[in-house]
Amino acid sequence: MRQKRVIRNWGGMIKPFLKTLWLIGPVSFLLLFLGCGEKDTGLGNELLARVGDRVVTVLDFNEAFEISKIAFDQSTSEQSEDLRQAQIRLLNELILEMVFLERANETGISVTDIELEKAVAAIKSDYPSGEFEETLLEFAVSYETWENRLKTRLIMEKVIEKELENRITITPEDISEYYQKNLQGKKGESESPPDSDDINEIIVKQLRREKAEASYTDWIKELKAKYDIEINSEQWKKITGSNSYDSKNS
Repeated sequence: MRQKRVIRNWGGMIKPFLKTLWLIGPVSFLLLFLGCGEKDTGLGNELLARVGDRVVTVLDFNEAFEISKIAFDQSTSEQSEDLRQAQIRLLNELILEMVFLERANETGISVTDIELEKAVAAIKSDYPSGEFEETLLEFAVSYETWENRLKTRLIMEKVIEKELENRITITPEDISEYYQKNLQGKKGESESPPDSDDINEIIVKQLRREKAEASYTDWIKELKAKYDIEINSEQWKKITGSNSYDSKNS
């Protein structure tokens, strides 16, 4: 199915550290379609969530949720528990993006035009000539909107790298222990031993990934605690049929 192939290709927009999707969540790529940001909510778009000056409207949420159902071929009945959990996950994704953008603004993190151009070129290189633009048309997404959303995702990557990955320390003892547990004695005798620098690089990358994954949940809680997160309970009830907002999936 064409849509499924497109969605898989868009997973290549983010660096290997984010490709696993445990960092931002299973529907993170859907946010590429949203105009989440600083908005005028006086045009009939009711506020659903706010972090600082950034808001998500009911319209933003509903449009993103429709895309999520298409992307995953989900067909859940109205007000079912599965539907409600999917709605909670999506709202958590939107809130998390706003938190990241607020943090980026505070710490001066940005994406240069050159960085954006390189990311765009890398993504488009996976498509035959003209097919990428055709794909955007199929989803009724303008190229400018898509590019702006990609820039947002790149900013989020930088926040993660600066705030989480770069504060992880890998000691020589960590490398030695990992090697003994996972690599020592695994190579066949006929194979020439790999370069020690290459082994160390591989181990460091794996340890950094594992430590980042282990630290992510606590780091996110700490980060979100820095900001006032406002949820419009009245609008949330209209969407989900429930008064409560459960953020456990964030």
